[in-house]
Amino acid sequence: MSNRGSRRAFVGSSLALLTGTPLVCSETKAQSKENDPKPGYLIIYRPGPAFLLGKPLSEQPLKEHGRYMLGLYRKGTMRMAGGFADDSGGAALIDAESLEEARAIAEADPAVIAKTFIYDLHPWRLVPWGKMGQ
Repeated sequence: MSNRGSRRAFVGSSLALLTGTPLVCSETKAQSKENDPKPGYLIIYRPGPAFLLGKPLSEQPLKEHGRYMLGLYRKGTMRMAGGFADDSGGAALIDAESLEEARAIAEADPAVIAKTFIYDLHPWRLVPWGKMGQ
């Protein structure tokens, strides 16, 4: 499986796990943008006041968060996302026209609204590594 295919499978399986819904997707704008060097925004999710201490991500109340992320992915707004393997939070790479739009996307996340997660937001310049050796 290619690196692109591996990422797509990871995102799909992560979202399916969080939402409890099988993911069946055709090619989306997000997938075609994976090699796009334009800036994106990185949302880093960390435990908030409502995070259930001592519980892994799979036992946190994140079903609505998963649905929200799936919606962003299907619209082509979210390029990739997933939880950290140590259950300390997660991250999402999104496309937005401005920092304000990216902040609005993060603030509308049900897990942020419920205070399960707090977040850090960073503009992120992606390096087109695949094109570097050509």
